Amino acid sequence: MKIGLFIPCFMNELYPKASMSTYLLLKKLNFDVEYPSNQTCCGQPMANSGCSSSIKNLAHMFVENFKDYDYVVSPSASCVTMVKEHYAEFFEDNKDYNKIKNSIYEITEFLHDVVKIDKIESSFPYKVGLHNSCHGHRSLGLGTPSELNVPKTSKLHNILSLVKDIEIVSLNRDDECCGFGGTFCVSEDALSTAMGRDRIKDHQDNKVEVMTGADMSCLMHMQGLISREKNPLKVLHISQILLGEKL
Repeated sequence: MKIGLFIPCFMNELYPKASMSTYLLLKKLNFDVEYPSNQTCCGQPMANSGCSSSIKNLAHMFVENFKDYDYVVSPSASCVTMVKEHYAEFFEDNKDYNKIKNSIYEITEFLHDVVKIDKIESSFPYKVGLHNSCHGHRSLGLGTPSELNVPKTSKLHNILSLVKDIEIVSLNRDDECCGFGGTFCVSEDALSTAMGRDRIKDHQDNKVEVMTGADMSCLMHMQGLISREKNPLKVLHISQILLGEKL
């Protein structure tokens, strides 16, 4: 099994530790992992802004970079959703894209659904709050949205529970949007900020020490508010916790 590691452009620039933790986690689990050095943005910012024509070249470059791997794995649910759900219009029944569409996974989705791991040799002795991002929760099916009124499941919770010494804290509204939404946080900054503060307060009210999730973009949004308001709440990508990274 050969894995191509897809690191979102903003994570590569702003969150190298979270990016590296994803690579190290896969290596720790004895996978053959490569990082194609020619990869670049998947085009999600342009899609959020309505500039769909600007995505075509990026889509074709993505497929060219990753077509030879058995699986493509990424630490970003929203970027995986971009590739799976919004590239088809740029390809006419292209076998390489069809292969990638069916073999690209967010990291915890890959560990849960493909590898089906049942143990992780890591420890993280902290109270952790899990933020379920909209793209991961509702588009990739990493969990069951509360609005569906069906039995609750969470792939992220299942994988996190394998970590030793962790305490996963129940939140009041664990699948509520944080307000990031890509360019939404710029065009509707007041509303975006209010939504982010609501999510942070939920974590604070439940005595969470570390906020985590599968989308660093959402975590980045809330981390900005946390830092500006000098809140002691820590933020880590889920790969960092699965690796057992210490605070």
